[in-house]
Amino acid sequence: MCRTSRAGLIPLALLVGAGVGAGAIVFRWLIGVCTSALSGHLDYSEAGHAPNQHVPWLGPYFVLLAPVVAGLIYGPLVQRYAREARGHGVPEVMLAVARRGGRISWRVALVKSLASALCIGGGGSVGREGPIVQIGSALGSAFGTLIRLPEDRLRLLVACGAAGGIAATFNAPLAGVFFAMELILRDFTAESFGMVVLSSVTASVVGRAAFGDVPFLQLPAFAVQHGSQYLLFALLGVLAGAVGVVFTRVLYLVEDACDWAWRGPEWLRPAAGGVLLGGLLLVLPQMYGVGYPVLERAVGGGYLLGMLVVLLVGKMVATSLTIGIGGSGGVFAPSLFLGAMFGVAFGDVVARIAPGQVGVLGAYGLIGMGAVFAGAARAPITAVIIIFELTGEYSLILPLMAAVVLATLTSRTLGRDTIYTLKLRRRGIDLDGGDERSALAGHTVTEAMEPPPEPLRAADPITLAAAKLADSPHGVLPVIDEDGGYLGTVRARSVAEALAEDQPATVGEITHRTQPVRPDTELPAALDALIEAHGAGLPVLAADGGALVGWITYQSVLTPLRSEMFRAGARNLTGGSAVYPSA
Repeated sequence: MCRTSRAGLIPLALLVGAGVGAGAIVFRWLIGVCTSALSGHLDYSEAGHAPNQHVPWLGPYFVLLAPVVAGLIYGPLVQRYAREARGHGVPEVMLAVARRGGRISWRVALVKSLASALCIGGGGSVGREGPIVQIGSALGSAFGTLIRLPEDRLRLLVACGAAGGIAATFNAPLAGVFFAMELILRDFTAESFGMVVLSSVTASVVGRAAFGDVPFLQLPAFAVQHGSQYLLFALLGVLAGAVGVVFTRVLYLVEDACDWAWRGPEWLRPAAGGVLLGGLLLVLPQMYGVGYPVLERAVGGGYLLGMLVVLLVGKMVATSLTIGIGGSGGVFAPSLFLGAMFGVAFGDVVARIAPGQVGVLGAYGLIGMGAVFAGAARAPITAVIIIFELTGEYSLILPLMAAVVLATLTSRTLGRDTIYTLKLRRRGIDLDGGDERSALAGHTVTEAMEPPPEPLRAADPITLAAAKLADSPHGVLPVIDEDGGYLGTVRARSVAEALAEDQPATVGEITHRTQPVRPDTELPAALDALIEAHGAGLPVLAADGGALVGWITYQSVLTPLRSEMFRAGARNLTGGSAVYPSA
């Protein structure tokens, strides 16, 4: 009863918030350790071309090796244990909430923490927000799955985890709440809002105990000096919204180019691409890592116009390249960076055209930060609140609100998707279209599953697995333990590789931990899981998570699809009322 009642959700939200707050502390510590180990500095972005104190004889050229070394570690880690940890993370959480009932593997939290810390520490020009959202969401999902919450409650705990991650990492409890509501849950209800607030506040308290209660970014105070500046801020909002759209397009264009160019194994891709990233870092060391010190210096007036433009273009390329080569990190911090560079550059240009009309250039950088993020993510409420909380600067709230709204409208005019939803649409998933996007909508795995194939046991030799797989039409079989509990699947390819290496092994040693589906899982979600598994079949477990009760394949999914097509054809022939053959 307490698991499903409203009162029962309160301790769960508090527990998730506390856990994610602690996780955020560990994650930021990991980033610091990796950055110090791979660069010899706490933050290399403002160190110029200083050498790494661990390898001083390399001079500034160590940056050619740092991304490669990091990629050699996190590349195999991600490929082997959690491929969804690759990239910026938020789209995967959005998909899990919208299509998979909030189910995210617990391994994602661990792998994402290590991979993102290594990527950022090795010079990857990405942010922390995507990883901490995915880490917090995975922790919330793992906890909810452990106590067997229903899907609607599990989704809510995922949102609680996402909110807590943002709140603890950036000391921004309000921004965490609205990030989760606006981007993850994508709806507002009183119950959801209350639980997400509790989790965000708890995580923020835990985070402040470690990081202190100060704004995340230390910027000078700004103010609107005369009314005509509002027109300039409005124009900045329109242009910054376009910059957000350009950033989105460049990001996926570079990712496509990397996909086209790379022909080697995926685990090696981050290291091989790290050579290109290292070359860019050698030219522009300001691109190393997240880059908040560079952002603060730009807003404080530390760069001339030409350098601002170089940093703007450099960050767009560096972030896109980091994601394109298989890196792990967020796009929120890069969008703030781009906004700061563009905003200050915009103010500088206007000041040259109309001297005395601009005011302090840093104010344009601050508003540009929120506007570019709004243009990329189309989350205007989050954009306004997060800039306020990150900086503690309230004096520019009115022009910030206006610029963010105009940036959002500009972004909608220029393109259909956000920087998060475009990743999903490229995989054929339309979150805004609802489940009605497919003829499979409304159907569950129960309607499509086949009887399960005879399973292998973990202790079976691989020679027995080879014999059974040779007779299997699917090329993959389920694996169970001695008590009949599900362990995963074994693929024909894994068996063939083990035999080729001539290493004695049991089935348990080469078992792949495939995420099963349930009989009540909707078919669109099951098909997504089947695609992600890169296999010819998925096991179906009983609703209580125990016994193997079925098997689902691409062919079996066609059964309800064929029935739906038959009914649709009958309706068309009869003018809307279906006619079925009599018995």
